[in-house]
Order: sequence, then structure tokens, then C-alpha cells
Amino acid sequence: MGKMVQLTASDGHTFGAYRAEPAGKPKGGLIVVMEIFGVNSHIRKVADEYAADGYLAIAPALFDRVQRGLDVGYTPQDIEIARALMQKMNFADAIKDVEAAMQQIASAGKISIVGFCWGGSVAWKSACNVRGLTCAVPYYGGAIPGMIAEQPKCPVLCHWGETDQSIPLEKAKAVAAAHKNQTHYFYPAGHGFNCNERGSYHAESARLARTRTLDFLAKHVG
Repeated sequence: MGKMVQLTASDGHTFGAYRAEPAGKPKGGLIVVMEIFGVNSHIRKVADEYAADGYLAIAPALFDRVQRGLDVGYTPQDIEIARALMQKMNFADAIKDVEAAMQQIASAGKISIVGFCWGGSVAWKSACNVRGLTCAVPYYGGAIPGMIAEQPKCPVLCHWGETDQSIPLEKAKAVAAAHKNQTHYFYPAGHGFNCNERGSYHAESARLARTRTLDFLAKHVG
């Protein structure tokens, strides 16, 4: 089980993060970027699972800039709250917090980033703008098509859902075509298919995507 820690970004902003330690010496570090629902039970579980696989995992509470300690579920009301907070966020601030999270786990060696939903977009943005990341794994990042012109500085593995209502398939395919040198997988699933607490959970796609992610991390991080 992990624990909450406090981080400080380059602009002095302090924020929380969930840190999960592996049993032995870390294979590397992994930043786990939340969906719009905060560092909730699902994101903590994801971090715990990657720690069990040998990575020092940290899930920064990126929405602390607009509302501290956000931890909501997936009811229509939760979604409304979370979407409103997302509108107040900008990627430049998220990047500062990602960099602070990198410093927190620097002792683990090579550092990668995995993100889901809004966090998938943050993972892509980080791959394009943050120095020192070894690789990045965005899951269904809705803002990625709008950042298609940005060039990743590290290897990227993108997971896309073919029936994702919030990312038109042709837009995801356009990203894959524009970034052929990166890895793109498409799944017969919708938005949020990795989250077993959401109605859109698709067990087979989630399992396959996680296996591919672990292989990708093993190749690039260790």
C-alpha cells in the first residue's frame, strides 16, 4: 500500500501525490496521471499494481491547483464536477507538477509516465515537453488530436478505444498516421475501458493494454 506525500512545483505550488513503493529495488520510476476524477481509489490501485510489478509509482494530484484533494467516483454528478474542474486546468501547470513528481522518484532511475483520459493527454504533452522521460503511455487522451503537431522526445505507446465517444476514431487514426514512428493500439472498447469502476470497463482490452504497457516499460525502463 502506498501513502500520500507532499510535493512542490517550480512555481511554489504545493500539492499531494500518492506514492507506492515496490518490494525490492525499483526497476524504474513511473508517474501515474489521473483521469479527471482525482487520485481516487482506482488511480491508487493502478499505482499499487505498478509498484507490485517493481516500479516506484507516484500519482500526483494535478487538480490540487483548482480543488485540493479531489476524490470522486463516476456518477453523472461526479462527472459534472470533474469536467468543470478540468476546464480550469491548463497543461503548462500540469507539466510543472509532472516535473516535481519526477524529482520525487528520481532515485528509482529511469522514469516513465502513464496517463488515463485527461491524464493520457498530460502524458502525451509531457512526452513532447519534459526532458528526461524514458517513455510515455497515454490511454485515450482526448486532447491528443489537438496536439498532433507536437513531437514526442521519447518513445510513446498510445492506447485508443474504437468506440470512444469522446475521441472520434478518425481523429485517433490521424494521430497514429502522423506519428507512425510511435506505437498505437486500437481496442474494441470505449472511453475509460481500463477503469473497472466505470460502466465502460472492458476487461479483455484492459488486460491486453496492461500487458503491452508492461512489455513497453520493460523494454525502455527495465
